[in-house]
Amino acid sequence: MIDLYYWTTPNGHKITIFLEETNLPYSLHSVHIGRGEQFEPAFLKIAPNNRIPAIVDNEPTDGGEPVPIFESGAILLYLAEKTGRFLSPNLRKRTDVLQWLMWQMGGLGPMLGQNHHFRAYAPEKIPYAIERYTKEAQRLYSVLNRQLEKFNFICGDYSIADMACYPWTTSHERQGIDLADYPHVQRWHENIKTRPAVARAYKKAADLNTAPTVDEKAKKILFGQTTTKASS
Repeated sequence: MIDLYYWTTPNGHKITIFLEETNLPYSLHSVHIGRGEQFEPAFLKIAPNNRIPAIVDNEPTDGGEPVPIFESGAILLYLAEKTGRFLSPNLRKRTDVLQWLMWQMGGLGPMLGQNHHFRAYAPEKIPYAIERYTKEAQRLYSVLNRQLEKFNFICGDYSIADMACYPWTTSHERQGIDLADYPHVQRWHENIKTRPAVARAYKKAADLNTAPTVDEKAKKILFGQTTTKASS
């Protein structure tokens, strides 16, 4: 059994998608980041960076003590190796998936996250920041579009690279992105959206977070963190 500590963010969706795709038994524990639940001591023992998602594998393959893991990319890699699913053992195919997973972790996610912040949440509109991150979003979508011109999925076969990237593209309109400008991304996006496991994962999110708004109190918690804790 996997304990999943989760909230309804792109990084959270990555893990529910994987777990639903593999039918791996899991228990979902909500960590409402807008209320500051990510700063609870029990959660910090699992995820010292006070970010979701995190998991605890209560039945690791070595038969030892439960294994806690934080960082969504590390979780996807761990689960892929545990199940033997969505990550090829072939050296070249595996390397291809891992480099696109790292591309998402180091580029697509952080840059689209900044795009979201300055377009939707910043207390003042800063034209330079909005233009900077909108242009970077356009560049990243172009990179992905070129890759998907060659394959149905990012690395040929459906993999953890697709699971990592897809949730970040579901808010493309809020990023100032028209998917019609990236036809191969649009086709890939629609293909993944219609997968039954993906639909189940997003249904769980909708059931859990029935009012996905970020009010002023939540903004202070999410964007007012200091070196020790969220600002009050």
